[in-house]
Amino acid sequence: MAVRAVRGAVQLDRDEAGHMDEQVGALLTAVLERNGLSADDLISVWFTATPDLHSDFPAAAARKLGEGFSDVPLICAQELDIAGAMPRVVRILAHIESDKPRADIAHVYLGAAAALRKDIAQ
Repeated sequence: MAVRAVRGAVQLDRDEAGHMDEQVGALLTAVLERNGLSADDLISVWFTATPDLHSDFPAAAARKLGEGFSDVPLICAQELDIAGAMPRVVRILAHIESDKPRADIAHVYLGAAAALRKDIAQ
């Protein structure tokens, strides 16, 4: 089985912990579903958040998804503060085990975040 990477992002409507839980949960669920994965296929997940998000850690939202995420290494970092960048965005880079060729990996950009990577957004 090969190690692959899956990208994704979501833009939050507001900086509230409950809203972050919902949106990050939706993003991770979509990544798993669109790639035919379970939490057991995850090696690790790297989260970044734009500097305007302060309410919670995106990794905390992943932990709230329940069983399967308790032993996946997760880490959060702050995105670069670039003038004109899309606000309130959480991005992920998930490392997975998969037999899929790299070209068949479905990268997931939800809602307005699809504009960030039109070249790979599904």
